[in-house]
Amino acid sequence: MLFQGSMPAKPSGRIGSLRSLAVRSCLGIGMAACIYAVTLRGMGAWYFQTKSPEALQTAVRWDPHNAQYYDALATMRHFYADNESPIEQVKLYERATSLSPQNAQFWADLGTAYDWAGNRDDARRAFERARALFPNSPEIQWRLANFFIRDGKSSESLQALRTVLRGGGVPSQDVFALAESVTPNKEAILEEMVPREAPILLDYLNYQAKTGDMPAAKKVWDHLLASKLTFELPAAFFYLDTLIQRRETQQLAEVWGTLGERFPEKVGSLAAYPNLVANGGFESDILNGGLDWRVAPVEGATVSLDSREPYEGARAVRIDFDGTRNLDYGNLLQYLLVRPNTQYRFSGYLRTDGITTGSGPRFQVFDAYDPQRVFEATENVVGTSSWREQQLEFKTTGDTRLMVIRVARPASGKFDNKIAGTAWIDAVRLEVVE
Repeated sequence: MLFQGSMPAKPSGRIGSLRSLAVRSCLGIGMAACIYAVTLRGMGAWYFQTKSPEALQTAVRWDPHNAQYYDALATMRHFYADNESPIEQVKLYERATSLSPQNAQFWADLGTAYDWAGNRDDARRAFERARALFPNSPEIQWRLANFFIRDGKSSESLQALRTVLRGGGVPSQDVFALAESVTPNKEAILEEMVPREAPILLDYLNYQAKTGDMPAAKKVWDHLLASKLTFELPAAFFYLDTLIQRRETQQLAEVWGTLGERFPEKVGSLAAYPNLVANGGFESDILNGGLDWRVAPVEGATVSLDSREPYEGARAVRIDFDGTRNLDYGNLLQYLLVRPNTQYRFSGYLRTDGITTGSGPRFQVFDAYDPQRVFEATENVVGTSSWREQQLEFKTTGDTRLMVIRVARPASGKFDNKIAGTAWIDAVRLEVVE
């Protein structure tokens, strides 16, 4: 007799075993599938790293669902001119965008391929899709701008280049050059393409100065000032140097005067009328640009500001010669605006300690553009001497507008010619003789 609850357990155990076997089988199949998929991807990735058309084709065969491989294969084929027909490249890019429709770079590549193939309408749609996905990408905007140029749409290309300038990634000089190939109207470029941002406006200012279009540079400068944007003083030095090189002395005076108003503590404070020398007592730091003192570094001499025993005020400038070179020195200098046909008096104080060789430091004053017009020099100072005033008086010619004052030491012609010792300069002045 069988009692309730005493059924045998064998059938239940057999079912459990079958279930366990089924689970293990599924897991095994799943693991095998994963291993297979990983192997495919791994092999595809390995071939992809080789970066040749043949290797990329093999990568596509191993992993046909990787959009990057199609895009890279099409780009590589174009690079190697592996396929004369752009249709095959278009198909590869189309496959990349179908597998990864949110990738802006793939759409931009597809737009380029359509453009190669002469399909401007599809190219425009692909580029617009890329821009919609990544509107602030400088690279995509750069490619779009080039497409617009080829398509004859100058305004659209300038707008795209505006985004390129804001995003960086493409040298600004290349952007400006491309824009000027689109339109000769530099005012349109300034208004439509160049953002009202000081660094970009200064880049455009320097670009115009470098290419020698000084009227265009002046318009950019005026635009920068009218925008009331802040910028650092040294950012204007390249423009000032170009004005000097181009002999634009009137604009040089205007720009320097404007900088004096904008930077009163750095530029405005340097002037002490009637002295025309900026920072003649070296009480302010040397700006190393514009119409202030400049120091051109050279091996064998070091320039510094020294507060010990100045002639007047709190500081003098100090030049240390280390005795290793026969220097032809003229590396501490300043440009000064002057009037033609005018009598001037120069003075400066010089102190020395242990200056060797027969050629020591002295002051030189000369026409910046033609020293044959005006060239004056003070006496040569060697050995050790206390503060001594050096003076010159001269008259500018009818063509003299800009002069140079510098501390000079001509190279020595003697056998023992390597200069050592220290020189101090202070209280440098240039005044009109009434």
